[in-house]
Amino acid sequence: MISIKTPEEIKIMAEGGKILAKIIKELEKKVKPGITTKELDRVAETLILKSGGKPSFRGYEGYPATLCTSINEEIVHAVPSDRVLKEGDIISLDLGIFFKGFHTDMAITLAVGKIFPETQRLIRVTKKALKRGIKKVRPGNTFGDIGNTIQRYVEDQGFNVVRELCGHGIGKELHEEPQILNYGKRHSGQEIKEGMTFCLEPMVTVGDYRVKKGKDNYSYETKDGSLSCHFEHTVVVTKDGCEVLTELK
Repeated sequence: MISIKTPEEIKIMAEGGKILAKIIKELEKKVKPGITTKELDRVAETLILKSGGKPSFRGYEGYPATLCTSINEEIVHAVPSDRVLKEGDIISLDLGIFFKGFHTDMAITLAVGKIFPETQRLIRVTKKALKRGIKKVRPGNTFGDIGNTIQRYVEDQGFNVVRELCGHGIGKELHEEPQILNYGKRHSGQEIKEGMTFCLEPMVTVGDYRVKKGKDNYSYETKDGSLSCHFEHTVVVTKDGCEVLTELK
């Protein structure tokens, strides 16, 4: 069952989402050639604890870190390590915060130094796919409307959407109902209702959309080794549309 949040609960999630967005902004400044993903993880954890929150991911299904740091062909959930970021890499920073009893979750993909124009286009397209998906969030639409919009835009741009991973409901639990696919048919799936809170997160690949498990046993990467990109926001459905909770106004 998809939970409907009260105005008080939404207010708490908005507060947590704002803190999370500020932390991601700080992490963004640290991403450059020479830094390790473990260093980024340490910064993320320090900032979350300082804010009065707790890391959502640490300990979730055994996950050993605060931040997910997925590089190049890694799609999501890569564990921070001593790996050093190199010029030309792209990295997805995926972070969740548990604040006053509620989770919020967001992700961005960043260039490390200079990257190829086509790689830059991949980032632009994925970011825009998320924006287009968010525009479909309103009472009366369905989750299929969101997935269809994301898929059509991404495929029109010559890229692919990952099928085996998806967005999700969020609130008192990190992952709640429903699962939100980044592909699908218009008017299919459950109806979107006011007060729902969930994460939209298009995952886009340059090549084949199929995935495989990474060596760290937590990450997923593209089966063909092609580049991938990931953006995510937590949103709440309002009377007239939706509000992004993990965005700095």
